[in-house]
Amino acid sequence: VQLQASGGGLVQPGGSLRLSCAASGSIFSFNDMGWYRQAPGKEREMVASITSGSVTNYADSVKGRFTISRDSAGNTVYLQMNSLKPEDTAVYYCFADRYWRRWGQGTLVTVSS
Repeated sequence: VQLQASGGGLVQPGGSLRLSCAASGSIFSFNDMGWYRQAPGKEREMVASITSGSVTNYADSVKGRFTISRDSAGNTVYLQMNSLKPEDTAVYYCFADRYWRRWGQGTLVTVSS
């Protein structure tokens, strides 16, 4: 099973992006899924997570701006990012848990004018 993240890119401050992370080769649904990010020179931090029951959790820095969701099959997770700020610039990594944590490759989000 591999996780494929997509949707990153360059956006101006105040803009929006939608990240997707799909599991290939998966025949089961995952438990927790979510996103971390790592900015240059900083440690990786949790951005948002969602349980199989759709309970969500967000970092304080993104509350009210980002929305995490997942598909009904339980093997794709999305991150809608609105009102983006330059400090949101980072490589975003998705994860999915079932017995152990799987990671997707990163997708770069750059917020700059």
